[in-house]
Amino acid sequence: MIGGAVLLALVLVWLADRALRRIDAAHPETPLWGLLRRCRIPLQVVLCAALLRGSFEHTGLESVEEHKAGIGQALTLVLIAATAWLVVRAAAAIVESSYSRYAAGARDAARVRRVRTQVTLIQRVVTAVVIVVAAASMLLTFPAMRAVGTSMLASAGLLGIVAGIAAQSTLGNLFAGLQIAFGDMVRIGDTVVVDGEWGTVEEITLTFLTVRTWDERRITMPVSYFTGKPFENWSRGGAQMTGTAFFHLDHSAPVEKMRQRLLEILQECPDWDGRSWSLVVTDTTPTTIVVRALVTARDSDALWTVRCEVRERLLEWLQAEHSYALPRIATAPAPGTSAPALGKEPGPRSLPG
Repeated sequence: MIGGAVLLALVLVWLADRALRRIDAAHPETPLWGLLRRCRIPLQVVLCAALLRGSFEHTGLESVEEHKAGIGQALTLVLIAATAWLVVRAAAAIVESSYSRYAAGARDAARVRRVRTQVTLIQRVVTAVVIVVAAASMLLTFPAMRAVGTSMLASAGLLGIVAGIAAQSTLGNLFAGLQIAFGDMVRIGDTVVVDGEWGTVEEITLTFLTVRTWDERRITMPVSYFTGKPFENWSRGGAQMTGTAFFHLDHSAPVEKMRQRLLEILQECPDWDGRSWSLVVTDTTPTTIVVRALVTARDSDALWTVRCEVRERLLEWLQAEHSYALPRIATAPAPGTSAPALGKEPGPRSLPG
């Protein structure tokens, strides 16, 4: 009986796997059938447990008759756990297949990230619900737990209040996770700034969110942070960004030539998206002027590269062809002050900075 049950389960799973393989080969545009093949092992366990649960009483063995209740209980628990495992695997395959088909046909990267965030959280919710239901079902198979369940239902109101107070933070994070998933506040792959650190959202769960910074660090924060505090989302509404590079120069700096040189540098830079650029004097001091170069790029990473390249190449050009434009430090005495009072002869009026 035992050998026949195991053999029958293996044969049925093998036939199902063969059928899924043929369907997957005939319909390569639908990844569902190939993903469902991941359910082979839990399906084998479910079939074996179900067949053994229904046939072990007919084996005629004395040891089985003596421990009939215990064996039946154990097989029931295995069957419930294996069924939950199978449901979780099947749900994951369906969700992943739906996302893959949507991502293959979508052109908007922001909407793809939004759907990815939503299906990930939905999958986690389904998994949590299945585990809770399976655990409750396994406990209810014990006669003693049925009486406890009746007592718990009688005092459900009081227990609900106590549990709500005790798990206030956890429940707040849970609802915040659902709000993030369906409110489109932040998505996996978005570039955000939190607590002065900018990075990319790497993972979103029902309780926490992980941000990968530019230097490969991971910042883990409760999801309630993003529903209760302001934060910057550089990817919302489009990933294109505008940035600046500031230069402190001498008053004699050739601003018009710098403007022409900036355009040449941007035209040679592959990360510049060509949307906009400018170079203007934004401020003056008694000794220097502040020149601002404005550039645009397709996203934050490209913008950082463009800003660094503009700084490096403009400074290199100024040092090579217009060194007089670099800021200087005045060393001459103030008007009306004699040199002996300073304790030394007057020096040169200025030195290159």
